[in-house]
Amino acid sequence: MSPRTGRPKTDTPKDIQLKIRADKQTIEDLEYCCEKKGMTKSDVIRLGIQKVKEEVNEKK
Repeated sequence: MSPRTGRPKTDTPKDIQLKIRADKQTIEDLEYCCEKKGMTKSDVIRLGIQKVKEEVNEKK
């Protein structure tokens, strides 16, 4: 029997999809960041959310 194929399970499954509206410049900026950092769009967006959350927590 062959081993199970597919994506490995993670501790934090990403099973929620989010759809956003963005202008052309924002998408170009996102793609630029992805290219420079070697990350996916989702990873860059998650990182951005964490950075904004840190800013908000610092201001409290």
